[in-house]
Amino acid sequence: MKDYIRIASGQGYWGDRFDAPYDQVNEGEIDYLVMDYLAELTMSIMQKQKSRNPDLGYAKDFIPLMDTLLPTLVEKNIRVITNAGGVNPVGCMLAMREVAERQGFRDLKIAAIYGDDILHQLDGLIASGNDLKNMETGKSLSSVRKQVTSANVYFGAKPVVEALQQGAHIIVTGRVTDTGITLAPMIHEFGWKNDEWDKLAAGVVGGHINECGAQASGGNFFAGWQDVPRMERIGFPIVEAYPDGHLIITKHESLGGLITEQTIKEQLVYELGDPREYITPDVVADFTTIELETVGKDRVKIKNIKGKPDTPYYKVSISYFDGYTCIGNLTYTWPDALKKAHKADEIVRKRIEYLGLKFDEIQTEFLGYNASHGTTAHKIDDPNEIVFQIGVRGRNKADMQKFANEIVPLVLTGPPNVTGFGGGRPRVRDVIAYWPALISKEMVSPKVLTIETG
Repeated sequence: MKDYIRIASGQGYWGDRFDAPYDQVNEGEIDYLVMDYLAELTMSIMQKQKSRNPDLGYAKDFIPLMDTLLPTLVEKNIRVITNAGGVNPVGCMLAMREVAERQGFRDLKIAAIYGDDILHQLDGLIASGNDLKNMETGKSLSSVRKQVTSANVYFGAKPVVEALQQGAHIIVTGRVTDTGITLAPMIHEFGWKNDEWDKLAAGVVGGHINECGAQASGGNFFAGWQDVPRMERIGFPIVEAYPDGHLIITKHESLGGLITEQTIKEQLVYELGDPREYITPDVVADFTTIELETVGKDRVKIKNIKGKPDTPYYKVSISYFDGYTCIGNLTYTWPDALKKAHKADEIVRKRIEYLGLKFDEIQTEFLGYNASHGTTAHKIDDPNEIVFQIGVRGRNKADMQKFANEIVPLVLTGPPNVTGFGGGRPRVRDVIAYWPALISKEMVSPKVLTIETG
């Protein structure tokens, strides 16, 4: 057993800084590189891509990234775990094998974890009495079944551990929890048992810190963002994990960023409901027991983490089509910029009434004045400029398009001193809504497929 392992965060979401994985691999020693690409909306986007081309449905930019990193990963024996597989982890695995074989790597094991995509099982599940009720409203999924675009179960660390035990160097998953891809190496390396709840909870806390990339190392840092050094090359966090369950959060010394108790605390409360019950498929972690201790520059120790047994359910992330939206904006300049923007709003709303357009919702914001703080915004007497933004939401696409045609004409039919119309008419877009549900763990099971380059 190793004395400790270093698990580096390489991506916090699909679209994160592209060079972060390069820095994690090249600027110091790590054992694992974990990369989180998925969010609820991302799954729906990937499902749409797969419906158009069955070979797609994964994070396509993961493949060129690995094309560049692979020689160094092999040389340094760094194992990669990522949920970049999206709704097509097997397709992503096969694309990864092509990269490895083209570069001449033999006997390299690549694994895909799948089985989380239950989109085509929904009718059978509903017919057998699994209502997949919305966790917030209690409604049965049958009420929106025809509009469902994706449905994925959140698996935990166990299938990733299985792939590691099979010797996989690169593991691409579907909808495995953000925390699970960091927890899995700890279970594998230290031999933690399924009922060692405190240790498993520690791994979940480490995964929660790693999951958002630089948000734990000085990025998006409210308490002291002005004090973060070299944000242009910020170092992503590294979880240094130990067999007894304590962690040290750090980063590569050569990179910018900041690891302090404050940066860690801000990440710990990110997307946190009941801090006593942070529920994952592997364990229920109690965040109120966490103790932090600064043990060096950019080194924070985390200890005394407590956990409880996991629940008999998996969470299911379901997305469904819920109408259309269209958002347009124009910029008005001084003098009387705010008054001009208010007048533009008045004109558009009266045009909506005149044309007989029907919408479920009409929302106006004045960017630079109240878009972020609403009615609590500080009053500004005469701003230099205001971005007038108005959006509508509804189910009649024809009405949406008519609304879209009303924005640009304001340039000559509305208040003066206007700009920002170079992009033309605003686009009508689908609204994808979120449906969280639970399903018994007995109803679904993850699958692990490992292949070897030849």
